[in-house]
Amino acid sequence: MLTNNHRRSFICNASRGLSMAALATLINGNSLASSHKPPAPKAKRIVQISLVGGLSHLDSFDYKPELSKFHGKKLNADKAPDVFFGQIGLIRKNDWDFKPRGKSGLHISEMFPNIAKCADDLTIIRSMVSDSANHTPALFIENSGFSSNGFPSMGSWISYGLGSENSNLPVYIVLPDGRGEPNGCASNWSNGFLPANHQGTIFQSGDQPLKNLKPSRPRSPTEEKTTLEFLNTMNSEHLARFPGDTQLAARIKSHEMAARMQLSVPEATSINSEPSHILKFYGMDNPETADCARRCILARRLLERGVRFVQIYSGGPIAGNPRASWDAHENVKENHSKEALKIDQPVAALVMDLKQRGMLDDTLVLFTTEFGRTPFAQSASGTIGTGRDHNKYAFSIWMAGAGLKNGISFGESDPIGWKVANNPVEWHDFHATVLHLLGIDHEQLTFYHNGIQRRLTNVHGNIIKQILV
Repeated sequence: MLTNNHRRSFICNASRGLSMAALATLINGNSLASSHKPPAPKAKRIVQISLVGGLSHLDSFDYKPELSKFHGKKLNADKAPDVFFGQIGLIRKNDWDFKPRGKSGLHISEMFPNIAKCADDLTIIRSMVSDSANHTPALFIENSGFSSNGFPSMGSWISYGLGSENSNLPVYIVLPDGRGEPNGCASNWSNGFLPANHQGTIFQSGDQPLKNLKPSRPRSPTEEKTTLEFLNTMNSEHLARFPGDTQLAARIKSHEMAARMQLSVPEATSINSEPSHILKFYGMDNPETADCARRCILARRLLERGVRFVQIYSGGPIAGNPRASWDAHENVKENHSKEALKIDQPVAALVMDLKQRGMLDDTLVLFTTEFGRTPFAQSASGTIGTGRDHNKYAFSIWMAGAGLKNGISFGESDPIGWKVANNPVEWHDFHATVLHLLGIDHEQLTFYHNGIQRRLTNVHGNIIKQILV
């Protein structure tokens, strides 16, 4: 028999809505001391754009004029740098010009000319660090805080903690790149040890965003009703025999939601119902931007309808081409030009559209990548080369929207962007800050598993207070 101390405890602002699982814990006498005050929520919902492969911060959001000064010189390091391929070439300057943008003067490169127009709405973190420079574990850390699979993603924790605002749609929806899924596939949006209904739900491209949403052949209302009643009877009997089977409980809930989604999903995913100027604004009229544009419009529509967390992936290396992502080992200019063209207009349009609809005030936009790229070329010693290797010691991400200071940067990398110089931010800090903006104390959102009170931030995590209003 587990004692109260062995069960997980959770608290968030009640006005944001507790999930049934979290509420059950409070009812069962596991609430925190009444003196504990949860953070005031700023955000209702989140959309995350996740760049697979590793965006070069040196060519996008972290301006390093010193790179031109040291171009063609050797890296002055006490020991050989720990990089993925171990090919340490000469330092090379950035491939794109930087300019101060907007009233804030934030330096953003020409790689993202449209996102640069949103500079005054961005909060850039230039001192991110990761524990891994390997794609799959780095993606796992970005999503779950752990380098191995089997742990719940941030979206699953949010689903578990806050529950749904719309019972006709999933709480957590994933929109993969049209070219394929990221490294690690579904492990990136896994529920881990949380109840199975908190895993991310994939919406695919095409006319049928959800597989098997509709029956393969037409059925009469009588046949449909009889079938569902029979299925419900069988499931209820089985669930009574195995009350701890969360997989079965999740399947029952998924079937119930599927019936509701037969109506809600077609309406929510009806992109063509958008005005023509909106479709063009996002880039639906351009083959290069159409895939990301469709997903960004869909993300906005889902957020409008009460979906808590929408995750958009940029890059799908599993499609058979490892360079169908931001993994610029051979040529940064060539690779990043192609990838940036696909997302720059749609992502910028999403931020602007949320703002003009008044949604940016309570929506959190996250633009993340698993790690950065090295300031030196990935090439033979003594050569400059055109590619960059993985860099876990310093990289950049940005946030926008609810509860954030606008038009600022936080943290700093060293003069050549190799390692963090001040205010390092780990993924645990990032996750703690995101939960804080949702009105959740990251130390109190926990789940008892295998003898440990697990949480998204493990035993780490500091809220980045300097970027909050």
